[in-house]
Amino acid sequence: MSSQSHPPAALAATRHYSLGDPVVLGLSGGFIVLFVAFSLYDSEAVASSIGAGFAWTAAMLGSYFQLLLLLTFFIAMGLAVSPAASAKVGNLDTPELSTFKWLSIIMCTLLAGGGVFFAAGEPIYHFVVTPPAFDAEAGTVEAVAGALAQSFMHWGFLAWAVLGSLTAVVLAHWHYDKGLPLQPRTLLYPVFGERLLKGWIGGVIDACCVIAVVAGTVGPIGFLATQVSFGLHELLGVAEGYATQLVILVVLGAVYVTSAATGINKGIQLLSRFNVFLALAIAAIIFVFGPTLFLTNAYLQGFGEYMSSFLAMATMTSETAPAWWMQWWTVFFFAWFIGYGPLMAIFVARISRGRTIRQMILAVAVMAPIATTVWFTLLGGSGVHFQLTGAIDLTEALNNFQFDVATLTVAQALPGGTLMALAILLLTTIFVATTGDSMSYAIAVVCTGHDRPHVGVRIFWGIAMALMAAILLKMGSGQIGVLQQFIVITAIPVSLILLPSLWTGPQAAYAMARQQGLTTRPKVILND
Repeated sequence: MSSQSHPPAALAATRHYSLGDPVVLGLSGGFIVLFVAFSLYDSEAVASSIGAGFAWTAAMLGSYFQLLLLLTFFIAMGLAVSPAASAKVGNLDTPELSTFKWLSIIMCTLLAGGGVFFAAGEPIYHFVVTPPAFDAEAGTVEAVAGALAQSFMHWGFLAWAVLGSLTAVVLAHWHYDKGLPLQPRTLLYPVFGERLLKGWIGGVIDACCVIAVVAGTVGPIGFLATQVSFGLHELLGVAEGYATQLVILVVLGAVYVTSAATGINKGIQLLSRFNVFLALAIAAIIFVFGPTLFLTNAYLQGFGEYMSSFLAMATMTSETAPAWWMQWWTVFFFAWFIGYGPLMAIFVARISRGRTIRQMILAVAVMAPIATTVWFTLLGGSGVHFQLTGAIDLTEALNNFQFDVATLTVAQALPGGTLMALAILLLTTIFVATTGDSMSYAIAVVCTGHDRPHVGVRIFWGIAMALMAAILLKMGSGQIGVLQQFIVITAIPVSLILLPSLWTGPQAAYAMARQQGLTTRPKVILND
């Protein structure tokens, strides 16, 4: 297998700053300072401005976001069955990580806290409020399949594919084979050339992606503090309030900062492996001692409905569904995943050295989504069962989007009661920690342009996100929600960064395959 080649132009563009690119640090750090400062000065004005931008983006660009995810998934699937998919990532004959460690990191990093937060509440919400794609009467047995199918749509194949399939292939080729930096700007290199790699333009591109991830990661960190604080109060009588939330943030921050500082082969993979074992244990208990037959039937029906109604759900717009529903569900989630796309792709490319392109795409875009649907069925499907039988009633809580209440209520109704609820709170905490450590690491990679970034940069970003969550929580959890909405706005520039991968992804794959002697397809990659 050939060694890395470094074109002179690329060498000139890949200079590294020991503590980061000043443009990226200035813009992304400036965003944190300005958001917090303006929130302290006039939180209502900030919330109103971002809310208006959020609504406009959802209304005007929602269909574009949906189309981007659809094309990414289908092109990635076509690439996965092509001859080029046998090419290996990173000029390694054997993988750096074992299969279990690798899959554990992918699952924990990409599913992360969001999937745990919504796994219990979202299926129940769609059960008590029938999604626009379906016409079953809410709260009935007939509504179960549609409720799960809609949840699968938001957290399934499309969501995962945009997080690390085509983009990861592009980054893997240009970084490992051509020596370009492992940064979002490299995604645009095949189209615009080296001018994007040097100077402030590349810094702005990278900063947009960092800001999107900061907005998307601080949200789960802050929401976790409120959820765990609420859970400990309900289960153990611990005083609920900002002091408890602050202690939770300190503990959480200490865990994921330590994990990020020790790196992928130590802290990050150890935390991911532990979380996978805990999730498997919880899943087994739910399945064996819970409503086993109901869950089995619900999964088969829900997944079948997901497949048969896939395009109908994926292409639904505000013309055929209520605008508020599209804004707060499909468009919000799809924009959230787009915002994470470049940095998740960097992380996937970094941990996948020695894997084939086929393995990388199938793990991210097929295996992980299927595992996610199983998890949503076990946790959310159990909640639907309890709601259907009258054991719990979350209609009012979910109509008010109180997903922390939903998670705890379902957890307490599961086998084991309080112990199960505490285990799920622990699982949620570690899931968020795996998001925090992987994104601290990925942001550090972007800032330094090096796939083994300075430990100080990793620690800085981990602490910065926890500190931002603490300040915003002091103002009230509503301000965390405002920041969460901001990721939909940041998805606009990030989507343009992802867009070229629809054609540069297959081009990069065939370039890797030619280099490794696996195909003789004519060379078509731009700037290769």
